[in-house]
Amino acid sequence: MNLAADFFQVFLSTVRDVLPIAVIIFGFQFLVIRKKIPSLANVMLGFGLVILGLTFFLLGLEKALFPVGRLMASQLTALNHPSYGYLWVYLFAFSIGATTTIAEPSLIAVAIKANQVSGGAIGVWGLRIAVALGVAVGITLGSWRIVTGYPIHWFIIAGYAVVVAQTYFAPKLIIPLAYDSGGVTTSTVTVPLVAALGLGLAENIPGRSALIDGFGLIAFASLFPIMSVMAYAQLSQWTSARDARKKSEIESKQRGLDNAL
Repeated sequence: MNLAADFFQVFLSTVRDVLPIAVIIFGFQFLVIRKKIPSLANVMLGFGLVILGLTFFLLGLEKALFPVGRLMASQLTALNHPSYGYLWVYLFAFSIGATTTIAEPSLIAVAIKANQVSGGAIGVWGLRIAVALGVAVGITLGSWRIVTGYPIHWFIIAGYAVVVAQTYFAPKLIIPLAYDSGGVTTSTVTVPLVAALGLGLAENIPGRSALIDGFGLIAFASLFPIMSVMAYAQLSQWTSARDARKKSEIESKQRGLDNAL
């Protein structure tokens, strides 16, 4: 009975949130563009499915993902060992950051489009793994910051200083994609678990504030993929140049042998 009441409450809240979007779209369509919407029945069905999907998603966050993330954080902090500290927390943060990013639907969509637009030059899995590693490292570092209590702004300032330096040296074609990758990865799958992990850590580590220390992990998850994608592009550029140089040297030696003969 409580689940049904919660579903109805979330459903009404979702309708209230989606309604302004529908008003703007239909208002512009009928009052500004002044044309009928093709397949209006399908559009209305789509709006209904969006509302239902968001309702189930938000209810699932409250009933599953947020509690699981906070429970894992509390259980892992209890494993704190005098010799290796919060090692299990950092391993969990790295693992959850990588796996949730690999499964992120928005990242998959961007990677597929980037592969198509670049004519295959940007690999789907190469981009996804590069972003996943960036998120994993970012969340691990963010978890370490929560444990140690260092101010978040120094990490963010230093991180963006590195991004600015990378932007100067990275291949120009990859820079917009790298900046977008930092945004698309913090979406439906990653954010709930990362936010729950941060709050759980702050609530279970003595001397930490859930408000001051519990938030900020998502900023790390957005920042570090920018670095990792540009680093992936720089590494690819360097290996391509090295292979081309080796090929040129081999061809030059071959021509020298041919001339000698």
